[in-house]
Amino acid sequence: MPRLVDVRKEPEDVTADLTLRPITLKEYVGQTAMKKNLSVFIGAAKKRKEPLDHVLLYGPPGLGKTTMAYVLANEIGGHIRLANGPSIERTGDLAAILSELEPGDVLFIDEIHRLPRVVEEVLYSAMEDFNLTIMVNQGGTSHSLSLPLPPFTLVGATTRSGDLSSPLRSRFGISIKIDYYTEEELEQIVKRTSRVLLAPIADDAAKLIAKRSRGTPRLANRLFKRVRDFADFKGEKAISMETTLEALSALKIDELGLDEVDLRYLSCVIDRFHGGPVGLEAIASSIGEEITNLEDVYEPYLVLTGMINRTARGRVATEKAYAHLRRPHQVGLF
Repeated sequence: MPRLVDVRKEPEDVTADLTLRPITLKEYVGQTAMKKNLSVFIGAAKKRKEPLDHVLLYGPPGLGKTTMAYVLANEIGGHIRLANGPSIERTGDLAAILSELEPGDVLFIDEIHRLPRVVEEVLYSAMEDFNLTIMVNQGGTSHSLSLPLPPFTLVGATTRSGDLSSPLRSRFGISIKIDYYTEEELEQIVKRTSRVLLAPIADDAAKLIAKRSRGTPRLANRLFKRVRDFADFKGEKAISMETTLEALSALKIDELGLDEVDLRYLSCVIDRFHGGPVGLEAIASSIGEEITNLEDVYEPYLVLTGMINRTARGRVATEKAYAHLRRPHQVGLF
């Protein structure tokens, strides 16, 4: 069942899973242009005493879409209700969520591209007119039932904006792409996490974690926690560069932030398929990974770092990939 969270409390009162999340635009690190625009949109909506227009957040996983939903709810001054697209299977599920909203609330739907079409169509009138219209069967006959809804803001998040239907996408007044973070921004995030968790870290160690975090805050926080484990095990009062290097080596995170799956992916394309082009299904089958996991989580960063090219004929390893794996460059045979 979707959760209702009050983000208007002081940070220490928010549930434990939110402690690392900033709750204001000022605290949110990075995405400067996005924050500037959102400040204008929120300020204008408050001035008019209207709900913020519906917001679509899209981009690769781990970049802060859920965190931004919390921030928006806090800046607006409302509660946030959390839901996941695949979990809303029937129109009745959506009706139950919408009927519990209060004026000014934020409804956050993650993976909104996976909403069933019949549910999505019910959402249209809720977004446009704050009205819930559903079909009810009684005595073998069907009729529509219409219920007014309080003004609310829908925040939808997706890693696949192209999978959203045009009617749904057009109903979002604000559409924002969240980009990868710079190493400097990730370093700020690591240091903030260090303060929140009361686990001091050396500046050079924070820089190293940021450099190997693939431009992704979620990964930066995850790596920090694992490095902290190594430091605690050794009895360090502050996380050192030496321990950070040891931990990242044990976790098999290389100097570019590539992990075992990335390296198996690149090795497969280069060694088994002679550099490509090769289809994603063939790669996934060869290395035992899910296609969607490779496409959504791994490939965006491999493309960003220039390790692979996605072509109409398939994936192709670049010269940079050959150099990184220390392989002699071959001409593709496929």
